[in-house]
Amino acid sequence: MRLEILPVLGIGDVAEGDDLAELIAGAAPWLRDGDVLVVTSKIVSKAEGRLVDVPAEEGPARLAARDEVLAAETVRTVAARGATRIVQTHHGFVMAAAGIDASNVDASKLVLLPKDPDASARALRAALRRRHGADVAVIVSDTMGRPWRNGLTDVALGVAGMSAIRDHRGEVDPYGNELSITQMAVVDELAGAGELIKGKCDQVPVAVVRGYLTAPTSDDDTGARSLIRDAAQDLFSLGTAEARTAGLLAAATLADTALAGGAAEVTEEALTRAVAAVRPSIAEATRFTPVTDAAAVAQLGTLLDGWPATATAAVHCRLADDAEGTPADAAALIRFGADVHRLRAALAAQGLSTTLLFGPDGSALATLAV
Repeated sequence: MRLEILPVLGIGDVAEGDDLAELIAGAAPWLRDGDVLVVTSKIVSKAEGRLVDVPAEEGPARLAARDEVLAAETVRTVAARGATRIVQTHHGFVMAAAGIDASNVDASKLVLLPKDPDASARALRAALRRRHGADVAVIVSDTMGRPWRNGLTDVALGVAGMSAIRDHRGEVDPYGNELSITQMAVVDELAGAGELIKGKCDQVPVAVVRGYLTAPTSDDDTGARSLIRDAAQDLFSLGTAEARTAGLLAAATLADTALAGGAAEVTEEALTRAVAAVRPSIAEATRFTPVTDAAAVAQLGTLLDGWPATATAAVHCRLADDAEGTPADAAALIRFGADVHRLRAALAAQGLSTTLLFGPDGSALATLAV
């Protein structure tokens, strides 16, 4: 395979209502079938009128207006550090400031992402094919940062005429190993390749990658939406501080009658780990005793009201008397309750849900059914 990356020169500034297909075809009459057009999302947004007015002068009014626009473009905040906001947009993209841009535009405007980048890519591709006879693939690209790595790179927000992902699963490598997880985000790689000659200050908003495709696909597949990871599979859906805050809130609001039988396997080792985790933070008189013997657990089910049928283990919680045998006072009982809750939070952190069952009224005794 031999690839060429060609700049499309002479497009100039783009304004609302401009016909991108005409501008691109006029600047690149040399387009061929099978070319991949990498189009900066900013000119798509400008042509589609995705601009908002803000005060031109730097100051509180401009910041307030920008914050209002950011809030409107945000579904949820993923991470925030100072003035920086990493958010999820309505499209599903996770990026800084929802992709809102103030560069290469009049100071009184902000540029938003295209409302539907896949639809924008399809429309541009169809116009070029219908009016100019060029059967090309189109990638709408934008610049993003990346977790764990410094520096920015261009990625695909929308695509038409090719699949976003090259799926190698089921193929066999030269050593005879079947590939099981390899899926390459080829449109992101092509977007990054196009950025090598577009630049940020050169006013070259379109690049052509030639040689990758022999011909575009006849349909538009699922577009760049297929690159957005499903929330259930996202292991890093929050920033560190935000995940910690969410965990603390979840621990603070654990119900006394949480469903027993968590997602994780209930083992003596898991119970012991949870007890060890809270040991430095609990009162000296607080005692936790894991119970995993099947017969003992079954007996608890006959003795304690409210015992959940799915429970397979337990932790006895009690407050030891002092050396003189004096019963615990109110303050000690309150601290004991806090210690029991700490243990429940530690068990929940391991995926183990618990039901809190109390001993006789007034006694410092409780049992966690796990």
